[in-house]
Amino acid sequence: MATQPKLASKKTAQIYLWTGTNRSGNKVKGEMEGQSPAYVGATLRRQGIKPGKIRKKPKDLLGRARKITTKDVTVFTRQLATMIAAGIPIAQSIEIVANGHDNPSMKDQLTAIRLDVESGTSLAVALGKYPLHYDELFTNLVEAGEQSGTLENLLDKIATYKEKTEAIKSKIKSAMFYPAAIIVVAIVVTSILMIFVIPQFESLFKGFGADLPALTAAVVSVSYFFQDYWWLIFGLLIGGIILTVAAYKRSEKMQHTVDRLLLKLPVLGEILKKGTIARFSRTLATMFAAGVPLVDALASVAGACGNRVYYDAVMKVRSEVSTGTHLEPAMTETGVFTNLVLQMVAIGEESGELDSMLNKVADFYEQEVDDAVEAMTSLLEPFIMIFLGGLIGTMVVAMYLPIFKMAAVF
Repeated sequence: MATQPKLASKKTAQIYLWTGTNRSGNKVKGEMEGQSPAYVGATLRRQGIKPGKIRKKPKDLLGRARKITTKDVTVFTRQLATMIAAGIPIAQSIEIVANGHDNPSMKDQLTAIRLDVESGTSLAVALGKYPLHYDELFTNLVEAGEQSGTLENLLDKIATYKEKTEAIKSKIKSAMFYPAAIIVVAIVVTSILMIFVIPQFESLFKGFGADLPALTAAVVSVSYFFQDYWWLIFGLLIGGIILTVAAYKRSEKMQHTVDRLLLKLPVLGEILKKGTIARFSRTLATMFAAGVPLVDALASVAGACGNRVYYDAVMKVRSEVSTGTHLEPAMTETGVFTNLVLQMVAIGEESGELDSMLNKVADFYEQEVDDAVEAMTSLLEPFIMIFLGGLIGTMVVAMYLPIFKMAAVF
């Protein structure tokens, strides 16, 4: 496969807006990632464009660059596949999509890609200049389509793949978001009660001149601690989250440990496992159907799994397959794939319809994730009500116990 141009590192790359004049003398403009204006200018000259003004892409009112979402890329892929299938040239198809797009950032990016294509650059290489939006799997499939003359079919497969994988990611995120949101709400409500509400009751109790009930005294003591050390509590909480995220990004061992623990969680762990298997199956099916060699496909599939345990397992499978081992025995050795997956892969290898079998597996587990998320939501609701009711109810009862005690005396 063709080598993609070397890009600037994530730490130094910037997005630049540029204007210039092409070989026909027409004014053109677009955007490009690069280390500096000089880098962008040199790249434009190699493409036959005389650069004019080059400046950094402006940010929004909050100081953030306008983002291109996965949905933008998916819609572009689907539209491009449809127009190429209708016989419209690639550059013209990209121009049509760009002119009709409501995201200025996406419109500028597509304009730059169109100019690359018009200057003779392949679509795969032009897309490869934006690795944050078009990953290796995407560009490899596009390149395979260009070389085989089936670009519209491969773009359609990519669009279908991205639509289904994003749907499964959305389901998993919603499953994780619900309990996380409840925990945040519980922390916020408890903090407000401890810092602002309970001290008001405590000042009232001082005038009673009697000993407080044990529960009330315990809650008041916790409130004192909260008032004195709230900065330490929240500092440790936020700092711990930040350090954990940073360590997860930098340490493969940390990634493996956290992802393994997540897979062992009750209910949620099963959802994550099924979602990961669905992504594995869908990605491998898409690449295998595109004619990508199995060993090469497994390298991209490993990164698409989204879980370090499965990444390591798939890379182990790739190593075994490269030595001549069949896919099903290599997957069995890892111990992370279900019997259903292994049986379907074995049938696919024997029948020569591996991509079809893997797509069936992906469909099955995507439906399983849908059902599991709905079941988990229904299961969590009563437990969450009990948890929040018990937490807040305990503090309320603790505050009113002295009042009930005084009422009983009188």
